[in-house]
Amino acid sequence: MPWKKRINDALAKTTGYQLERATPRPAARSGSGRRRRRRRLRKADRLVRAPVFVMCTLRSGSTLLRVVLNSHSHIHAPHEIHLRYISVNLDKKWSERSMREMGLDADGLRYLLWDRLLERELSGSGKQIIVDKTPNNVFIADELRECWPDARFIFLLRHPAAIAESRRHWFKGRPEAYDADQNHDLIRRYCEALEDARRRYDGITVRYEELTEDPESVTRQICDFLGVDWEPSMLEYGEYDHGRYKSGLGDWSEKIKSGEVQKAKPPPPDTPEPLRPIAAKWGYLAEPSPAADRVA
Repeated sequence: MPWKKRINDALAKTTGYQLERATPRPAARSGSGRRRRRRRLRKADRLVRAPVFVMCTLRSGSTLLRVVLNSHSHIHAPHEIHLRYISVNLDKKWSERSMREMGLDADGLRYLLWDRLLERELSGSGKQIIVDKTPNNVFIADELRECWPDARFIFLLRHPAAIAESRRHWFKGRPEAYDADQNHDLIRRYCEALEDARRRYDGITVRYEELTEDPESVTRQICDFLGVDWEPSMLEYGEYDHGRYKSGLGDWSEKIKSGEVQKAKPPPPDTPEPLRPIAAKWGYLAEPSPAADRVA
């Protein structure tokens, strides 16, 4: 009898436990289902340390959070960057072969470009921390963490029914283009991607309603999370230049242009059926309806 088996048998008799070979954890998967491997970073591969990403949905108050954070003397929160749609191409086999010899592939090159973009933006600001609040980042949470293993996440929640109503209001000038089912499905997908990232990664959760109700308390918590002192100037964001408010770069409504934190409007009395499961999960509903359970 091999000595390992004798020891294991004795251990089982005295303790009821056995030693087993650990099963390796499967590699993380990207949003597309493709397995992701941990990259070995060289010293100069990342110029930005511990970037911050606000994981949020559309119409969730992320622009307000951005300009509040950007009013801090150590935090730079630029307009939406849309890293998801920034990539590189290796057009010839020679470039692929050359990059492979350097330990790079298309994803590795894309991450170098992402990092260089954030470093350029951060160094130009003269600040120490950069925050990107692009909503579609919720669909590339794995890639962001693969690019920056020390990335930090702020999870911004808002009542899904309020998000849906806000986006419906966005179509007020062209009501013929609005489709309620498409709107609810889009918001559901954003919310579910956000919740998936919140479930799998550490970070701080912030609610838009609480941010507008008690901005000092919420921003103090965020500053503690980021390791900086709270500054009263954060609540006076209208006194600072935050770049242009423009479609595709964040909210551009008169409300955000007012320069003052305004309380969130109450959500609609009824939550659309497709959004009830996530609303319940986030604590905005006591429980989803039976029909919503079937949808979930």
